Amino acid sequence: MGDEELAKDLGPLAALTIGVGTMIGAGIFVLPGEAAAAAGPAVALSFVVGGVIAMFTAMSASELGTAMPKAGGSYYYVNHALGPLFGSIAGWGNWMGLAFASAFYTLGFGEYLATFLPMPAVPLGPLVLSPNQVGALAAGVFFVTVNYVGAKETGRLQNVIVVTLVAILTVFSVLGMLQGDFSTLRPFFPEETGGAAAVLPATALVFVSFLGFAKITTVAEEIKNPGRNLPLAVIGSVAIVTLMYAVIMVVLMGVINWDALGASATPVLDVARIAFGRVGLAAAGVGLLTFAGLLATASSANASILASSRINFAMGRDRLVSPWLNQIHERFTTPYRSIAITGAIIVAFILVGDVKTLAKAGSVLHLIVYGLLNLALVVMRESDAPEYDPDFRVPLYPVVPVLGAASSFGLIAFMKPIEITLALLFVAGGVVWYFVYARRRADKQGVLSQYVLHRADEMPDGAVSAARTVSPDGGSFRVLVPLANPEHEKDLITLASALARQRGGRVDAVHVVSVPDQTSLEYGAEHVDEIDRESAELLEQARRDAETFGVPVETHTVLSHESFEEIFDVARDHGADLTVMGWGPDSHGAPGRVEGTFDELTADLPCDFLVLKDRGFDPERILVPTAGGPDSDLSASVATDLRAEYGSAVTLLHVADGDEESARAFLESWAADRGLADADLRVETGDVEAAIERAARDHTLVVLGATERGMLSRLLGGSPALDVVDHLDCSVLLAEQRRRRSLTERLFGR
Repeated sequence: MGDEELAKDLGPLAALTIGVGTMIGAGIFVLPGEAAAAAGPAVALSFVVGGVIAMFTAMSASELGTAMPKAGGSYYYVNHALGPLFGSIAGWGNWMGLAFASAFYTLGFGEYLATFLPMPAVPLGPLVLSPNQVGALAAGVFFVTVNYVGAKETGRLQNVIVVTLVAILTVFSVLGMLQGDFSTLRPFFPEETGGAAAVLPATALVFVSFLGFAKITTVAEEIKNPGRNLPLAVIGSVAIVTLMYAVIMVVLMGVINWDALGASATPVLDVARIAFGRVGLAAAGVGLLTFAGLLATASSANASILASSRINFAMGRDRLVSPWLNQIHERFTTPYRSIAITGAIIVAFILVGDVKTLAKAGSVLHLIVYGLLNLALVVMRESDAPEYDPDFRVPLYPVVPVLGAASSFGLIAFMKPIEITLALLFVAGGVVWYFVYARRRADKQGVLSQYVLHRADEMPDGAVSAARTVSPDGGSFRVLVPLANPEHEKDLITLASALARQRGGRVDAVHVVSVPDQTSLEYGAEHVDEIDRESAELLEQARRDAETFGVPVETHTVLSHESFEEIFDVARDHGADLTVMGWGPDSHGAPGRVEGTFDELTADLPCDFLVLKDRGFDPERILVPTAGGPDSDLSASVATDLRAEYGSAVTLLHVADGDEESARAFLESWAADRGLADADLRVETGDVEAAIERAARDHTLVVLGATERGMLSRLLGGSPALDVVDHLDCSVLLAEQRRRRSLTERLFGR
């Protein structure tokens, strides 16, 4: 029986950068001037207070995320615990809040773009777009398009952006500290701003800077080792940005007096001009911080658009919105309707121009959701739901979630009345939506109502994890076969089954289906037939082919945001001893292609790897070139198994660079040590590649140990183990043995 698995693609750094990359934009590059005017030097304390409030919710979100790693994050937790009425409020609040924030960040991008790329005002019907709006509109359309078509490298790009930003801001902070006059921070609570009473209103103003950490929970199902990495990422991102905000605000106000900073449209650039100017690098400093501002606002906007599609999916799954929104694109496999509608809303907000009020109304909506999230944790704990088993538990329960709910709801009181009113209108809209549309369609009760009604036996399912079926037959040796191209399926399964039978093991056939970052893995699992129509047929054929050998076989469809790289995680998760995979171009355009460059295998391997360049699998006459390296041992072992299975004739080839007699003695000894003393021994001299080509003419399969040279050496200088493959007429099996390499060995070889 086959099954579908959701790949764990995100490591701790990738998860951390989702939160940091979203939060780092507004607090540093968009709001400092307005924030300084609101509270003076005490705004640094406002950021710390905001971080503490966010930290309470971050801990609650971490516990809920490790117990229920589902797409939708905070929306899902509220809907699951408190029911679909509150779920409607949380879902619509999150969605609209993200749309407001995306427009806000994109307009910030336009402001920084206009500082070095002057653009004219553009008439658009009755509107006249300012230069900032022109840049923001171009950026907004670009970000929406990137998510619409499902650009695959957005996740990795986010990592690079965040690391680059942190490096630039660290340099900026150090220079600012050295150049600053911190006497400008006195008095810390200036009377002009209202003294200490201005701290909480300023906290309400800047809290939009802390909305990114909850986005990590929307991809909780894709995080490796979520019990450890999810809390580290969520709590760590809040801690990092809180420290950065406080330090950078102190630096800004140490270089420029807070009242002058409050009057500046581009405070960070003004400070950079002074701080870098005192070391003769004013232009370079302004350029560097402008670049950082573009990166930060772009990262925040793109991450918000990406997160919105996950919330739509989760609401559609629970029937709180029409499943029409969740339809995937036939070509791009993205939830294109959801992204397009969100994109249209964002573009409309950009055309309005001043979205600061809407962005702060979005902060109110998020604070409402955060308060509900903390209450959801209390409900899950007190209901003692049988499926609730978090790997991380908040300390000092119930103090943390109670403080989290109270501080989140309480901070709303310090927002402006217009911002609160707008947010409450959206809350009312969510309530109306529930009673008009969702109530009749939602088939799920919250844990709270079930707890009250004492109906624990009908509690909804918690986190769903895919189970891997294990055959009761066969030994412990496991051969993993990642399949992609139907043309090579039979040969790969035949090879894997022969090796598994010789070692008393089983075959594990896997098809990796690549899902764009914009589409959640859970949604992909529910619609795998639409995303990859060949998966079921490919795995069923693999099962039939393996069973002809009498070898136990399991089949799995693995959904991943990676493709080739996912093979290593699958091999590790399935406990594979050997992986047999194809190597060749993607000639059919099948999604989830795993056949690619073998240079990826320079990383530490989770098991032994065999990579078949398939020109028709025929093990009748096998050639094994050897120079005595560790991968040659695997080549010899494979040749021995194939000889036992098929009665193959085996030839061992050693290319000598000197004395042929010594070379033959080496080859005889090497063969005897590996049980191949009766194989045909062949010694040649001269060029290694030419010698292998000559010998291969008389053989049907070449089993070649992978080079020990490292990744950069292969890419820059080539490798006989790779170059010779294209010149042979028969199939080639490239073997690489599991072993640990140092970083130097991985990059440059031994």
